[in-house]
Amino acid sequence: MRKISPAFLGAARSFALFVGGAGSVAAQVVNPADVQKPPEEAAPAPDQEETGRRLRSWELPETVIVGEPAADYFEEQRVGSYGQPRWTTKRLFPTTRIYVVPEGKVEAEYWTRVKTPREGKTSVEHQYELEIGLPNRFQLDFYYTTEKTGSEGDVHPSQSVELRYALADWGVIPLNPTLYFEWVERDEEPNKYEAKLLLGDEWSPGWHWGSNLVFEHEVSGALENEYGITLGVSHTLIDGKLALGAEIKGALVDEHSDRGGFAEELELGPSLRWQPVPAMHLDFAPLFGIGSDSARSDVFFVLGWEF
Repeated sequence: MRKISPAFLGAARSFALFVGGAGSVAAQVVNPADVQKPPEEAAPAPDQEETGRRLRSWELPETVIVGEPAADYFEEQRVGSYGQPRWTTKRLFPTTRIYVVPEGKVEAEYWTRVKTPREGKTSVEHQYELEIGLPNRFQLDFYYTTEKTGSEGDVHPSQSVELRYALADWGVIPLNPTLYFEWVERDEEPNKYEAKLLLGDEWSPGWHWGSNLVFEHEVSGALENEYGITLGVSHTLIDGKLALGAEIKGALVDEHSDRGGFAEELELGPSLRWQPVPAMHLDFAPLFGIGSDSARSDVFFVLGWEF
Protein backbone atom coordinates (compact mmCIF):
# COMPACT_ATOMS: atom_id res chain seq x y z
CA MET A 1 0.00 0.00 0.00
CA ARG A 2 1.43 3.43 -0.96
CA LYS A 3 2.00 5.68 2.07
CA ILE A 4 0.30 9.08 2.31
CA SER A 5 2.91 11.83 2.24
CA PRO A 6 3.33 14.25 5.19
CA ALA A 7 2.65 17.16 2.82
CA PHE A 8 -0.74 15.73 1.85
CA LEU A 9 -1.66 15.17 5.49
CA GLY A 10 -0.66 18.75 6.36
CA ALA A 11 -2.77 20.17 3.58
CA ALA A 12 -5.77 18.10 4.68
CA ARG A 13 -5.41 19.28 8.28
CA SER A 14 -5.22 22.95 7.22
CA PHE A 15 -8.35 22.58 5.09
CA ALA A 16 -10.27 21.05 8.03
CA LEU A 17 -9.26 23.93 10.34
CA PHE A 18 -10.29 26.48 7.74
CA VAL A 19 -13.80 24.99 7.26
CA GLY A 20 -14.93 24.19 10.80
CA GLY A 21 -12.27 25.13 13.30
CA ALA A 22 -9.96 22.88 15.18
CA GLY A 23 -12.43 22.22 18.04
CA SER A 24 -15.30 20.96 15.86
CA VAL A 25 -13.60 18.68 13.36
CA ALA A 26 -12.41 15.07 13.85
CA ALA A 27 -10.36 14.45 10.75
CA GLN A 28 -9.58 10.91 9.61
CA VAL A 29 -7.80 9.91 6.42
CA VAL A 30 -9.02 6.50 5.11
CA ASN A 31 -7.42 4.34 2.48
CA PRO A 32 -10.16 3.34 -0.05
CA ALA A 33 -8.62 -0.12 -0.40
CA ASP A 34 -9.34 -0.76 3.29
CA VAL A 35 -12.96 0.29 2.87
CA GLN A 36 -13.51 -2.17 0.04
CA LYS A 37 -11.68 -5.11 1.65
CA PRO A 38 -14.11 -7.80 2.98
CA PRO A 39 -13.63 -8.58 6.68
CA GLU A 40 -12.64 -12.20 6.02
CA GLU A 41 -9.64 -11.11 3.93
CA ALA A 42 -7.43 -10.38 6.89
CA ALA A 43 -3.69 -10.11 6.38
CA PRO A 44 -2.30 -13.67 6.05
CA ALA A 45 0.45 -15.09 8.20
CA PRO A 46 3.96 -15.01 6.74
CA ASP A 47 4.25 -17.46 3.86
CA GLN A 48 7.12 -19.22 2.13
CA GLU A 49 8.00 -16.22 -0.02
CA GLU A 50 8.25 -13.95 3.00
CA THR A 51 10.34 -16.32 5.09
CA GLY A 52 12.62 -17.28 2.20
CA ARG A 53 12.41 -21.02 2.96
CA ARG A 54 10.03 -23.93 2.54
CA LEU A 55 7.54 -24.19 5.40
CA ARG A 56 6.98 -27.53 7.11
CA SER A 57 3.50 -28.83 7.83
CA TRP A 58 3.35 -27.48 11.40
CA GLU A 59 4.55 -24.04 10.21
CA LEU A 60 1.98 -23.57 7.46
CA PRO A 61 -0.35 -20.63 8.18
CA GLU A 62 -4.01 -21.40 8.69
CA THR A 63 -6.22 -20.99 5.63
CA VAL A 64 -9.46 -19.23 6.53
CA ILE A 65 -12.45 -20.94 4.88
CA VAL A 66 -15.30 -18.43 4.55
CA GLY A 67 -18.52 -19.74 6.05
CA GLU A 68 -16.85 -22.42 8.22
CA PRO A 69 -16.35 -22.14 12.00
CA ALA A 70 -12.88 -21.83 13.46
CA ALA A 71 -11.08 -25.11 14.13
CA ASP A 72 -11.32 -26.52 17.65
CA TYR A 73 -7.87 -28.07 17.40
CA PHE A 74 -4.56 -26.87 15.99
CA GLU A 75 -4.31 -30.10 13.97
CA GLU A 76 -7.74 -29.43 12.40
CA GLN A 77 -6.76 -26.03 11.01
CA ARG A 78 -6.92 -25.88 7.21
CA VAL A 79 -3.49 -25.39 5.64
CA GLY A 80 -1.67 -25.48 2.32
CA SER A 81 -2.82 -24.83 -1.22
CA TYR A 82 -5.51 -27.56 -0.99
CA GLY A 83 -7.10 -26.32 2.26
CA GLN A 84 -6.60 -29.69 3.98
CA PRO A 85 -6.65 -30.25 7.77
CA ARG A 86 -3.24 -30.25 9.34
CA TRP A 87 -3.74 -33.81 10.69
CA THR A 88 -3.75 -35.13 7.10
CA THR A 89 -0.23 -33.83 6.43
CA LYS A 90 1.30 -36.76 8.39
CA ARG A 91 0.50 -40.46 8.37
CA LEU A 92 -2.27 -41.29 10.84
CA PHE A 93 -2.68 -45.05 10.19
CA PRO A 94 -0.11 -47.60 8.96
CA THR A 95 -2.74 -49.56 6.99
CA THR A 96 -4.84 -46.67 5.65
CA ARG A 97 -3.78 -43.73 3.50
CA ILE A 98 -5.69 -40.43 3.45
CA TYR A 99 -5.59 -37.74 0.73
CA VAL A 100 -2.18 -36.30 -0.33
CA VAL A 101 0.49 -34.37 1.54
CA PRO A 102 0.79 -30.60 0.96
CA GLU A 103 2.62 -29.28 -2.05
CA GLY A 104 6.36 -29.04 -1.33
CA LYS A 105 6.42 -31.40 1.66
CA VAL A 106 9.31 -33.89 1.89
CA GLU A 107 9.32 -36.67 4.49
CA ALA A 108 11.27 -39.89 5.05
CA GLU A 109 9.80 -42.88 6.86
CA TYR A 110 11.22 -46.10 8.26
CA TRP A 111 8.85 -49.06 8.67
CA THR A 112 9.10 -52.33 10.54
CA ARG A 113 6.39 -54.96 10.00
CA VAL A 114 6.41 -58.26 11.90
CA LYS A 115 3.90 -60.83 10.63
CA THR A 116 3.36 -64.10 12.49
CA PRO A 117 1.30 -66.72 10.59
CA ARG A 118 -0.80 -69.40 12.28
CA GLU A 119 1.59 -71.95 10.80
CA GLY A 120 5.16 -71.42 9.72
CA LYS A 121 7.81 -68.84 10.54
CA THR A 122 7.54 -65.18 11.36
CA SER A 123 8.49 -62.71 8.61
CA VAL A 124 10.05 -59.30 9.22
CA GLU A 125 9.90 -56.40 6.74
CA HIS A 126 12.04 -53.28 6.82
CA GLN A 127 10.88 -50.48 4.55
CA TYR A 128 12.40 -47.11 3.67
CA GLU A 129 10.11 -44.53 2.12
CA LEU A 130 10.48 -41.03 0.70
CA GLU A 131 7.30 -39.02 0.07
CA ILE A 132 7.13 -35.78 -1.91
CA GLY A 133 4.19 -33.40 -2.23
CA LEU A 134 3.82 -32.19 -5.83
CA PRO A 135 1.70 -29.36 -7.28
CA ASN A 136 -1.88 -29.84 -8.48
CA ARG A 137 -2.81 -32.36 -5.74
CA PHE A 138 -0.24 -35.02 -6.74
CA GLN A 139 2.04 -36.99 -4.42
CA LEU A 140 5.01 -39.17 -5.34
CA ASP A 141 6.51 -41.86 -3.07
CA PHE A 142 9.50 -44.17 -3.42
CA TYR A 143 10.01 -47.38 -1.41
CA TYR A 144 12.80 -49.85 -0.78
CA THR A 145 11.78 -52.95 1.20
CA THR A 146 13.53 -56.04 2.51
CA GLU A 147 11.71 -59.12 3.84
CA LYS A 148 13.13 -62.07 5.74
CA THR A 149 11.25 -65.16 6.93
CA GLY A 150 12.68 -66.93 9.96
CA SER A 151 16.04 -66.32 11.59
CA GLU A 152 17.99 -68.10 8.84
CA GLY A 153 15.89 -67.17 5.80
CA ASP A 154 17.12 -65.24 2.78
CA VAL A 155 16.51 -61.51 2.48
CA HIS A 156 14.18 -60.62 -0.40
CA PRO A 157 14.37 -57.00 -1.57
CA SER A 158 11.80 -55.05 -3.59
CA GLN A 159 11.43 -51.55 -4.95
CA SER A 160 8.25 -49.63 -5.65
CA VAL A 161 6.97 -46.25 -6.75
CA GLU A 162 3.61 -44.76 -5.82
CA LEU A 163 1.61 -41.90 -7.32
CA ARG A 164 -1.47 -40.31 -5.78
CA TYR A 165 -3.91 -37.76 -7.14
CA ALA A 166 -6.63 -36.03 -5.11
CA LEU A 167 -9.70 -35.30 -7.24
CA ALA A 168 -10.39 -31.92 -5.61
CA ASP A 169 -9.34 -29.60 -2.80
CA TRP A 170 -10.31 -30.81 0.65
CA GLY A 171 -14.02 -30.55 1.39
CA VAL A 172 -15.13 -29.94 -2.19
CA ILE A 173 -16.15 -33.58 -2.83
CA PRO A 174 -17.63 -35.65 0.02
CA LEU A 175 -15.14 -38.10 1.58
CA ASN A 176 -12.24 -36.40 -0.29
CA PRO A 177 -11.58 -39.20 -2.82
CA THR A 178 -7.99 -39.73 -3.90
CA LEU A 179 -6.62 -42.14 -6.53
CA TYR A 180 -3.57 -44.26 -5.69
CA PHE A 181 -1.40 -46.43 -7.95
CA GLU A 182 1.74 -48.34 -6.96
CA TRP A 183 4.10 -50.48 -9.03
CA VAL A 184 6.20 -53.07 -7.14
CA GLU A 185 9.26 -54.84 -8.53
CA ARG A 186 10.30 -57.91 -6.51
CA ASP A 187 13.56 -59.77 -7.05
CA GLU A 188 12.36 -63.23 -5.98
CA GLU A 189 8.60 -63.04 -6.62
CA PRO A 190 6.34 -61.79 -9.43
CA ASN A 191 6.00 -58.06 -9.89
CA LYS A 192 2.62 -56.58 -9.05
CA TYR A 193 0.60 -53.40 -9.10
CA GLU A 194 -1.73 -51.99 -6.49
CA ALA A 195 -4.64 -49.60 -7.07
CA LYS A 196 -6.60 -47.90 -4.28
CA LEU A 197 -9.38 -45.43 -3.69
CA LEU A 198 -8.51 -43.37 -0.62
CA LEU A 199 -11.29 -41.80 1.45
CA GLY A 200 -11.18 -39.77 4.66
CA ASP A 201 -12.76 -36.98 6.67
CA GLU A 202 -13.64 -35.70 10.15
CA TRP A 203 -16.67 -36.97 12.06
CA SER A 204 -16.59 -34.29 14.74
CA PRO A 205 -13.90 -32.22 16.47
CA GLY A 206 -11.06 -34.56 17.43
CA TRP A 207 -12.46 -37.60 15.56
CA HIS A 208 -10.76 -38.52 12.27
CA TRP A 209 -11.17 -41.50 9.95
CA GLY A 210 -9.95 -43.00 6.71
CA SER A 211 -10.81 -45.96 4.49
CA ASN A 212 -9.17 -47.58 1.46
CA LEU A 213 -10.62 -49.81 -1.24
CA VAL A 214 -7.76 -51.96 -2.54
CA PHE A 215 -7.01 -54.12 -5.57
CA GLU A 216 -3.65 -55.88 -6.05
CA HIS A 217 -2.63 -58.04 -9.00
CA GLU A 218 0.48 -60.08 -9.75
CA VAL A 219 1.47 -59.71 -13.41
CA SER A 220 3.07 -63.18 -13.68
CA GLY A 221 3.41 -66.43 -11.76
CA ALA A 222 0.24 -67.44 -9.90
CA LEU A 223 -1.45 -64.15 -10.97
CA GLU A 224 -2.66 -63.63 -7.43
CA ASN A 225 -5.46 -61.09 -6.90
CA GLU A 226 -6.27 -59.35 -3.66
CA TYR A 227 -9.50 -57.43 -3.04
CA GLY A 228 -9.20 -55.50 0.20
CA ILE A 229 -10.67 -52.84 2.42
CA THR A 230 -9.15 -50.98 5.35
CA LEU A 231 -10.67 -48.66 7.94
CA GLY A 232 -9.03 -46.51 10.58
CA VAL A 233 -10.62 -44.33 13.26
CA SER A 234 -8.63 -42.02 15.53
CA HIS A 235 -9.36 -39.61 18.38
CA THR A 236 -7.10 -36.75 19.44
CA LEU A 237 -5.96 -37.06 23.06
CA ILE A 238 -3.38 -34.25 23.06
CA ASP A 239 -3.68 -31.71 20.27
CA GLY A 240 -0.81 -32.06 17.82
CA LYS A 241 0.88 -34.68 20.01
CA LEU A 242 -1.08 -37.86 20.67
CA ALA A 243 -3.94 -39.72 18.98
CA LEU A 244 -5.41 -43.12 19.78
CA GLY A 245 -7.68 -45.22 17.60
CA ALA A 246 -8.26 -48.57 15.93
CA GLU A 247 -7.69 -50.16 12.53
CA ILE A 248 -9.26 -53.03 10.65
CA LYS A 249 -7.90 -54.68 7.51
CA GLY A 250 -9.74 -57.28 5.44
CA ALA A 251 -8.92 -59.03 2.17
CA LEU A 252 -10.08 -61.76 -0.20
CA VAL A 253 -7.16 -63.45 -2.01
CA ASP A 254 -7.27 -65.91 -4.90
CA GLU A 255 -5.04 -67.20 -7.72
CA HIS A 256 -5.51 -67.79 -11.43
CA SER A 257 -5.77 -71.57 -10.96
CA ASP A 258 -8.69 -71.17 -8.54
CA ARG A 259 -10.50 -67.92 -9.21
CA GLY A 260 -13.22 -67.43 -6.64
CA GLY A 261 -11.62 -69.83 -4.18
CA PHE A 262 -10.81 -67.05 -1.77
CA ALA A 263 -8.63 -67.05 1.29
CA GLU A 264 -10.36 -64.73 3.76
CA GLU A 265 -8.11 -62.50 5.83
CA LEU A 266 -9.27 -60.20 8.64
CA GLU A 267 -7.08 -58.28 11.09
CA LEU A 268 -7.91 -55.62 13.66
CA GLY A 269 -6.31 -53.87 16.59
CA PRO A 270 -5.48 -50.56 18.28
CA SER A 271 -3.59 -47.72 16.61
CA LEU A 272 -1.43 -44.98 18.09
CA ARG A 273 0.21 -41.87 16.65
CA TRP A 274 2.67 -39.90 18.79
CA GLN A 275 4.48 -36.71 17.74
CA PRO A 276 7.20 -36.06 20.34
CA VAL A 277 8.51 -33.11 18.29
CA PRO A 278 6.80 -31.37 15.36
CA ALA A 279 9.06 -32.93 12.71
CA MET A 280 8.64 -36.51 13.97
CA HIS A 281 5.76 -38.93 14.13
CA LEU A 282 5.62 -42.48 15.47
CA ASP A 283 2.83 -44.86 14.45
CA PHE A 284 2.18 -48.19 16.14
CA ALA A 285 -0.55 -50.66 15.20
CA PRO A 286 -0.51 -54.24 16.55
CA LEU A 287 -3.21 -56.08 14.58
CA PHE A 288 -4.52 -59.54 15.42
CA GLY A 289 -6.02 -62.00 12.96
CA ILE A 290 -9.53 -63.48 13.06
CA GLY A 291 -10.17 -66.76 11.24
CA SER A 292 -7.95 -69.59 10.05
CA ASP A 293 -6.78 -67.78 6.88
CA SER A 294 -5.56 -64.72 8.82
CA ALA A 295 -2.16 -64.24 10.39
CA ARG A 296 -1.91 -64.70 14.12
CA SER A 297 -0.54 -61.15 14.42
CA ASP A 298 0.57 -58.36 12.10
CA VAL A 299 2.45 -55.57 13.87
CA PHE A 300 3.33 -52.22 12.24
CA PHE A 301 5.77 -49.60 13.48
CA VAL A 302 6.49 -46.42 11.53
CA LEU A 303 8.99 -43.63 12.26
CA GLY A 304 8.67 -40.50 10.11
CA TRP A 305 10.75 -37.32 9.89
CA GLU A 306 9.75 -34.25 7.88
CA PHE A 307 12.55 -32.21 6.35
